[in-house]
Amino acid sequence: MIDGLWLSFGLIFVAELGDKSQLMALTFATRYRASTILAAITVATAVVHLMSVAFGAMIGAALPTDTISVLAGLAFLGFAVWTIRGDELDEDDARARRTSRSVFFTVAVAFFLAELGDKTMLATVTLAADHGWLGVWLGSTIGMVAADALAIVIGQQLGARLPERPVKIGAAITFAVFGILLVADGLA
Repeated sequence: MIDGLWLSFGLIFVAELGDKSQLMALTFATRYRASTILAAITVATAVVHLMSVAFGAMIGAALPTDTISVLAGLAFLGFAVWTIRGDELDEDDARARRTSRSVFFTVAVAFFLAELGDKTMLATVTLAADHGWLGVWLGSTIGMVAADALAIVIGQQLGARLPERPVKIGAAITFAVFGILLVADGLA
């Protein structure tokens, strides 16, 4: 469990840096209270990642370990490319920011929808297929919330973004390294 927790925490934290949802957290932080935003992000992330680990655990029970390692490695290589390609806030994300409903509900729904099918959700599915679901769920949730909390602090204190290009390159390299290691492990 501990290995899955630390691995998923580290990977999701790095993957979240410069991601669309971190940019959303930064944007929300320029307008609303940090504690409300952080609580909403935590709830939305916990739900999305619980769904992810459940799906990943089902896949892990059905496939041999070597196959899972190769598939996970290929997925992580794909995440590296996805990270370099980048995410942007789209009109739906901007519209969710302007809604008149409660801030908590707005932020939670925006984050939930933004994370469905996102690389951090898919990374969590992949990790849960090969590691204990509880450690992966806790680690991925804490990693994402920590990265988004960083954006909230920056958004409220500085009103500026993290330098996007170096962060994307670092995250892509991390995904690529783990992808290559997983493929090599599965083929060994």
